Amino acid sequence: MNPGYEIGHRYRIIKSLGEGGMANVYLAHDLVLDRDVSVKLLRLDLRDDPNTKRRFHREAMAATQLNDPHIVGVYDVGEDHGLQYMVMQYVKGTDLKAYIKKHHPIPLPQVIDIMEQVLSAVATAHAHGIIHRDLKPQNILIDENKNIKITDFGIAVAVSQDSLTQTNTLMGSVHYLSPEQARGSIATKQSDIYSLGIILFELLTGKVPFEGETAVSIALKHFREEIPSVREQNKQIPQALENVIIKATAKEPANRYASVDEMAADLKTVLDPQRANEPRLKLQEDDNGETKVLDVKHLKNERNHQKNTDDQQQKQRPSTKSWWKKYGIISGIVIIVCLMLVGGWWFFVRQVIIPDVEGMTVVKAEQRLHQQDLRIGKITRVNSQTVDKNRIVTTSPHISHKARVSTPINLTVSTGVKQWTMADYVGEDYSSVAANLRRKGFQVHQESVYSDDIDKGQIIKQNHKKGAIVKTASDTIVFRVSAGKEPIKIPNFTNQDISAVQQFANKNNLQLTTQEKKSKTIATNHVISQTPRAGSTLNHGDTLTVSIANSGNQTKTTNIQINIPFDGNGGQRENRVQVYIRDANHNLTMEYQDITINQETTINVPFTLKQGQMGAYRVVRNGRTIMSATNITG
Repeated sequence: MNPGYEIGHRYRIIKSLGEGGMANVYLAHDLVLDRDVSVKLLRLDLRDDPNTKRRFHREAMAATQLNDPHIVGVYDVGEDHGLQYMVMQYVKGTDLKAYIKKHHPIPLPQVIDIMEQVLSAVATAHAHGIIHRDLKPQNILIDENKNIKITDFGIAVAVSQDSLTQTNTLMGSVHYLSPEQARGSIATKQSDIYSLGIILFELLTGKVPFEGETAVSIALKHFREEIPSVREQNKQIPQALENVIIKATAKEPANRYASVDEMAADLKTVLDPQRANEPRLKLQEDDNGETKVLDVKHLKNERNHQKNTDDQQQKQRPSTKSWWKKYGIISGIVIIVCLMLVGGWWFFVRQVIIPDVEGMTVVKAEQRLHQQDLRIGKITRVNSQTVDKNRIVTTSPHISHKARVSTPINLTVSTGVKQWTMADYVGEDYSSVAANLRRKGFQVHQESVYSDDIDKGQIIKQNHKKGAIVKTASDTIVFRVSAGKEPIKIPNFTNQDISAVQQFANKNNLQLTTQEKKSKTIATNHVISQTPRAGSTLNHGDTLTVSIANSGNQTKTTNIQINIPFDGNGGQRENRVQVYIRDANHNLTMEYQDITINQETTINVPFTLKQGQMGAYRVVRNGRTIMSATNITG
């Protein structure tokens, strides 16, 4: 899978994270939710293998049931060009196997912390009736903040399914395999606890307890030999901590912890001073030695042979069993058969109503189907004019129909619209418009520009005109969006000539008001103080007020409102307006203000006049004088 390839029109491949026996894992970017994810993609050579597809689907089903901070979350499942994929939470870090190799010896408090996180995750799985069956450091991720995440539920099964999924193939990594799994027996919650004990052993010692030339030789050691003592390798390890390993890895499941929670409670206090002198735990276990073999077929042949021998011996000696005992056995068989028939009906024949999942995401739909003991079948992606992208369009069989439990429900998922007739969005709120178009499958971008007239967040312009046909596969919609009025940072005008202030006000479309004060330290027509103060911000059209020093001549400032009409003749959309004034600080040859208007506009002009002086103004619109006055008095 090459970088840049998009899976399901949503997940863009960035790079490979690793390859496994069943699937390859890639780092990808979710284009809808703008986040990095990991995508597990079924290998090409296994896409037609029903057992592998079933195992892959089982992993997704198991993980989506579990909501725990220490279990890798599954976001989405689907099929792309015939390949099944699963989208999961991306954990930036490494697996526990590599972490142990790099950081051994790990401080004991950190070992306890890691195990407590692992135990919390396994407890959540067990509470949902799910046995992992393949717990090992390679399936435990640790991120940069030392947070633990368990992954790979590929061979995890529900407790009620154990008897239905048992095969002659011994699953799981042999270094962490429980004795009963090595013998071919059904995996239980105690099997996971055994693997947890081996993981704790490796965290403390940096290696696994048993090595061998073949997987069979290692498996034999698991149910024949005692787990080596971790204290013999490191005397700093408390006996209480070693006792946790001894109890978790007991050969007989009945001698192990009754639950993961019990193991967690014991592990929590192993470093307490009260347990410093705790004796070594001794378990009474029955070791059948050479009678334990790895090959499951051989075990079955041995059992059949033993049964035939027992039958022959039974025929050769007088019967001592009472009629009541025979009756009890027959009754027990009848009860078991009835229970099997009822259980078979419950798990395979019982019918349920297909729930309404239309409009849901695939993840939500899967959770809803699982509540009805149904599962996801084939996922088909189609364009839809009415259903948002990545939402369920319809199901097969249809909703409200009945189906047997475990029936695969095929989903049709929307990829959004194929093409769209562009509307006129000018003046509308960008956030809501963009969200609506993204739900339809479009790529939407914005260009922010300042505007004195358009409210912040409103669309000013769009790159596709109203009525244009735009396609989700090739067209990007770009909106020019108002960022509101441009903030104008006010400099420090103290001791500057009033002409500099006037130029700044003209350039930034600010209204300037002046007040004169006598000053012995500031030169005439230079600024004494200002409002607002230096460093503050104003917007176009706001008022800047300054106090300037005078020479002692009495002056007065008055504000005059000038109403400027807009000329729309010839289809003009804008008028350029220049204002000239005459007062104590300006003459009619000095431009006071230069603005652009698109409607009738009123401006405030301050006139600073000496006693007996007359002010004047002239307004020029599009190069022609449209109004003037010469009788402005203070």
